Amino acid sequence: MAPTQRSLIPYSRYTRSALALAIVLSITLFPMRTPASEILLGTDAVGTFSHFAGRAISRVIAQHADGQQCRAVPAPDRIHNLTNLQGGSIDLALIDISRLHDAVRKKGDFTFLDIQYDNLALVAPVYKRTILLIARADAGIDALDDLKGKKINAGPPRSQTDQEVKRIMGAKGWTQADFTAVDALPPTLSQDTMAFCHGTVQAMLHIGVHPDSALQKLVELCNALPVDMADADTTRMIQDHPGYLPVQIPENVYPAFGRSITTIGVTVALVASGSLDDATMGEIMAALDQHRQTLQNTHPAMQTFMVDVTMPEIGIARHPGAAAYFEQRR
Repeated sequence: MAPTQRSLIPYSRYTRSALALAIVLSITLFPMRTPASEILLGTDAVGTFSHFAGRAISRVIAQHADGQQCRAVPAPDRIHNLTNLQGGSIDLALIDISRLHDAVRKKGDFTFLDIQYDNLALVAPVYKRTILLIARADAGIDALDDLKGKKINAGPPRSQTDQEVKRIMGAKGWTQADFTAVDALPPTLSQDTMAFCHGTVQAMLHIGVHPDSALQKLVELCNALPVDMADADTTRMIQDHPGYLPVQIPENVYPAFGRSITTIGVTVALVASGSLDDATMGEIMAALDQHRQTLQNTHPAMQTFMVDVTMPEIGIARHPGAAAYFEQRR
C-alpha cells in the first residue's frame, strides 16, 4: 500500500507577507530581552559585615546597572577572594587595603605564595574596619605599653586577629616572651569572649565596624574597656604601611565608655578583576555613584561611602572603566 502523502500548504507571496507581519508584530508586542550578565562579588564568610556590605552593593548593581545582575559570593578565607579575582573567576571583591598591599608586594602571608597579583584594579573605598584593643577593667591596662606582662588572646594562627597582633607586636618590638600568656582562641562558640569574661584572658583585639552589639554586650557583662592605641610606634606603623590609618570612634557610639577612642584601622575597598571590561565597570560606577545614599543608609559604618574618594598608593591603579567614568562626570 503506497504511503499517504502529506498535504503541503502552498507557500505563496501572500504567505510570506503574512509571516513577515507576524514576526514584526511579535517583536513589537513581545520584545526579546537580552540575557543579563551576572557579576560575582566576593566577600568574607556569611555573617560578617563584609558579606552584609557585599549584598547591599550587589542589590544596587542589580537594580540600577543596566543589563547587569550581581551576586555576593562568600569565601572561606581572604586569600581565596584575591586569587579568584586575579584569575577572573569573580569580577569584584571586598578586600582590605593592607592585605591588598601585602599581596602585590609579596609580604606577610603572601611572601612564599607563587602567585603574581597583577590583574587587579581598585574601584572605590567602601568602609573602615577598626582594630580596637579592649581590656578587662581590673587588668590595669590603660595604654598600649601596659599590655606587656599580661594574658592576651592573639587568635588562631593565620587568622585576621593573629595577623594584626603580630603587626602590632612588630611595631612595638615585642615577642610572645613579653606576655604572661598568649592564647590562640577563636571566636567560634564565643571561646575568646568567654575566656575574656572569666579572666583567663585580660586583653584582646576587636576587629570590625561600629557600632557593634557584641562589643556593647562585652562592655555591659564583662567590664570591657577600650584602650587607646595611638603612640609613637603605631604612628610609625601607619606611616610605613599605607594600608593602615588612624581611626577615631566618637563618644556617642558607646556612651558607656564616656569618651572617644583613638585607635587604628584599615580601609576595605571594592576591587575589580582586570578582566572586567570597561563598559561594565562604567555601568557599575554609575549605579554606585548615583545611588550612594542607599548604601550610606544601610549601616553607620557605610555613611562615608563615596566612589570618588582618593585611596592610598599601594601599587594598584584604578580600573580604566572607573577612571573613564570620573573623566566623563567632570
